[in-house]
Amino acid sequence: MDTDGSSNPIKLFGSWFEEAEAKEPDIPNAMSLSSANSEGRVSSRMVLLKAYDQRGFVFYTNIGSRKGRDIAENRSVALLFHWKSLKRQIRITGAAEKVDGEEADTYFASRSRGSQVGAWASRQSDHLRSRDLLEDAIREFEKEFADKAIPRPPFWTGYRVIPHEIEFWDEGEFRLHDRILYSLEGSVWSKSLLYP
Repeated sequence: MDTDGSSNPIKLFGSWFEEAEAKEPDIPNAMSLSSANSEGRVSSRMVLLKAYDQRGFVFYTNIGSRKGRDIAENRSVALLFHWKSLKRQIRITGAAEKVDGEEADTYFASRSRGSQVGAWASRQSDHLRSRDLLEDAIREFEKEFADKAIPRPPFWTGYRVIPHEIEFWDEGEFRLHDRILYSLEGSVWSKSLLYP
């Protein structure tokens, strides 16, 4: 790992992510999202990174899902990218906030119609008595939105994880990994090395 590289971790993330997109064989934008509710109960799941820039890392979901409910109670979250083929991972901790409506609308409009209908039909994370109920809801919304644009559901949006810390981990021989930690201090990133 280039320990004398960029002082901007988002730029370094972009470099690693481009390499993952070129070489990782299976869903390079998959990331683990960990959240906790107000009682401190932690939950993790895989989500997909849909955008990133200097402001943070964006994913989309149903506001009523477990992750959406957790974030409503506790904005502190963690992300983890693991690219097994590259023997690299990136850990990110920060605070989640909703993207603005225009950004969510634009992304929703780019999704396939099937995914758009699915967003309306799924009461994500609620108990489902039978798969038939979901399939019935899909048919109902396909009928409702036949021959017209599908609007974004009011209960579906994006979240941007605003990073406080970003750690880059590159596998080393004999478990002597290279680790660089970037920490945000005010508006400036500081960089330090970590023991493996």
